[in-house]
Amino acid sequence: MSVIKSRPSAKRGGGANKPPKSRKSKSLRDGLKKLMAYLSPFRQQLLGVAILAVCSTVFMIAGPKILAKATDELANGISRMMQGQHSGIDLGSIGLIALLLVGLYLLGALFTYMQGHVMARVATDISYRLRNQIISKINRMPLGYFHRTSQGDVLSRMTNDVDTIEQSLTQSVTQLISSTSTIVGVIIMMFTISVKLTFIVIILVPLSLLIVVCLARFSQNHFRHLQRSLGKLNGRVEEVYSGHIVMKAFNGERKELARFDLDNEQLASSAKMAEFYSGLMMPVLMFTGNLGYVVTAVAGASMAASGRISIGDIQAFIQYVRNFTQPITQMASLSSQVQRMVAASERVFEFLEEEEETMETGIFGANGTHTIHGHIRFEQVRFGYQKNKPILKDFNLNVEPGQRVAIVGPTGAGKTTIVKLLMRFYELDGGVIYVDGQDLTVIRRHDFRSQFGMVLQDTWLFNGTILENIRYGRLSANNDEVMKAAKEAQADHFIRTLPDGYETELNEDSSNLSQGQRQLLTIARAILADPKVLILDEATSSIDTRTEQLIQLAMERLMLGRTSFIIAHRLSTIQSADLILCMNDGDVVEQGTHNQLMRKNGFYASLYNSQFSESEVG
Repeated sequence: MSVIKSRPSAKRGGGANKPPKSRKSKSLRDGLKKLMAYLSPFRQQLLGVAILAVCSTVFMIAGPKILAKATDELANGISRMMQGQHSGIDLGSIGLIALLLVGLYLLGALFTYMQGHVMARVATDISYRLRNQIISKINRMPLGYFHRTSQGDVLSRMTNDVDTIEQSLTQSVTQLISSTSTIVGVIIMMFTISVKLTFIVIILVPLSLLIVVCLARFSQNHFRHLQRSLGKLNGRVEEVYSGHIVMKAFNGERKELARFDLDNEQLASSAKMAEFYSGLMMPVLMFTGNLGYVVTAVAGASMAASGRISIGDIQAFIQYVRNFTQPITQMASLSSQVQRMVAASERVFEFLEEEEETMETGIFGANGTHTIHGHIRFEQVRFGYQKNKPILKDFNLNVEPGQRVAIVGPTGAGKTTIVKLLMRFYELDGGVIYVDGQDLTVIRRHDFRSQFGMVLQDTWLFNGTILENIRYGRLSANNDEVMKAAKEAQADHFIRTLPDGYETELNEDSSNLSQGQRQLLTIARAILADPKVLILDEATSSIDTRTEQLIQLAMERLMLGRTSFIIAHRLSTIQSADLILCMNDGDVVEQGTHNQLMRKNGFYASLYNSQFSESEVG
């Protein structure tokens, strides 16, 4: 299908940036549980990371125990020298121990590198998968979701939140595994040296854990607000940037700066509180760790003086105490990153769990395809964008194949709503739309929309050449077919006057073309698509009168033999329509041909005369 539409823009006003109402995780544990469930397909790689981390930890924590032997040998050698013995210090034995230590630390460093490399690949694969799921989800979302949610908030989930998850996984998961392995390994090694000293150190662990849990509980809510505030701020920036011309035209700079400052202050406030609570963990845990270090040193010195423990063992134990408190401190410092990751994952999963478009109840046609002939019937159709506020009330319409149906009426009458329902951008509140006698819901959206062409008042062109933008209507078209479509749309002349012709590169918002030129390109795109059913929604509203006359000739050829829906305010462009529907407040108040409706001298005649009275007087 060739859908030529505008880039959807966020609604103006503060309400546009409000995040959608969704299910919230009640706690950090719930968020982690959901994230871990998502990571389950990568459990083999994560298991490999854990094994590498354990291996790295084993080599690292074995060092102090081996170094203790060197310390004991040095102490014994000094003792022998003081006693006048000739053997003295055994430098050869100490040298072998030093070489063994170097080898162990090299192996530990190698395993650390390997676990970091594997985890980086896992994190990259996860972010790749998340982005694919988000973009796939976007294509399955109902159009109404994007009307109540700002673009910036959706983009923030796909960029900032996914990046946060990837970076946190890369940096925090390996560190958490290593820290956990280190704690377990160090406790085992400490028990092999002194059970009494080990219990003295372990007594301080519950105090440290209590501090971490309490501070994490306070900071998690702030991290959740931080990610939501970031999405809101991005929505504000995107909204103002996309509409900066209108903003400047109405001197809205100060107003937008004030709104931005308010959002920015909310973001900064959430960030300060989140970082404040998470930042408390490190100094508090360092204090408890140093307290344990002092107690151990005093108790160990007393035991060494009484001969219950060797100097090398007390030196090794003190190292293990430092190695024991360090991973706890590291885990505390990582808590802010983990909480940020969980908050980001909540926002991503909220989006992935949003309600999608309803699936088709069946597939009509051979191999899931259906060639549309153009017989379309609306039967008792009811619809409203909000509940209890209907736009269409028991709307009925029968369109024969090849008919040209024009829909006119004041703004808000429901004209564009009809074609949106026909395209299944929204689901009906009641009634049925039949296409060639079949319920529209039994035809796959892809098969159905592929045979429609739409040209809307607001143009949508992407960053690429003019040739590529027109070819978007039918990707298999060659250059000659594209140029032929441009000629029929009266666009070939102005295209060739550009410096690079059909290879002219359009910027992101196509501002290097006029509004009328952009409209001509979208019309050429629709002509190239060669649709079975054509929808024209104010397709020539941005084109000058002379070019409009030429376009009308092209449109006449394009609509020949095709079912066409034409929404127009310029009533001069629809006089040849087979059926004109006059709508007001969601109801059809008049219908017929132009001549029939003019003879009625009713609603349509009033609209028509109001447009041409001045020209008739002139």
